[in-house]
Amino acid sequence: MQKTDQSPRLTWRDGNVPVSERFEDPYYSLENGLAETRHVFLAGNALPDRLQSGFTVAELGVGTGLNLLALAECAASAGVDGVCYVGFEAYPLDRPDIDRALAPFEDLAPWRDALLEVWPPVANSAKVGPVSASLIPGDARETLRAWDGAADAWFLDGFAPARNPELWQADLMAEVARHTRPGGTFATYTAAGEVRRALTAAGFTVERRPGYGRKRHMTAGKRAL
Repeated sequence: MQKTDQSPRLTWRDGNVPVSERFEDPYYSLENGLAETRHVFLAGNALPDRLQSGFTVAELGVGTGLNLLALAECAASAGVDGVCYVGFEAYPLDRPDIDRALAPFEDLAPWRDALLEVWPPVANSAKVGPVSASLIPGDARETLRAWDGAADAWFLDGFAPARNPELWQADLMAEVARHTRPGGTFATYTAAGEVRRALTAAGFTVERRPGYGRKRHMTAGKRAL
């Protein structure tokens, strides 16, 4: 399963919205990427209410880093320091592409500038405001299995399951559950039936919720205590 071509292969839509040529899917919502992140990943994991020092968020599909920046803003607004973030990404973007993709989000400028200074945060945790961030490059089907950590919350943000099925396979969802602390949660923009079934089989209590914008539904869930 080792990938030999780690290039993300981008085109750009509406100036600054990156679109993956490999998966033919935009990296974030064309309506309002930040609003979708806040609705799906932050609210879907009951953040910031659960944030505290040492709280760990893990993400499948780092993309532009938008969700990481939203997490940093969320923690800063809540006055919480020492949040940890671990992102798994097979095709890390280059720094100039990150800069271009995040340029529209002026509300996140302090965290964007901090992220650009340390991108890519591969070797050690790098500070992005109140968040210590690490990026684990490579195929998540391999790298997650080898990870010795556990998350309190997951952002499941791969490209659409129909276009990027390997990031939603039942075996990988089982690894997500295995690397989730008791009572930990996940949230994702997709409500695809095969994804919900895989997460249920992995041991999560799964709930379909109202989605953002034109997406009628999203999915969130919790691992038993």
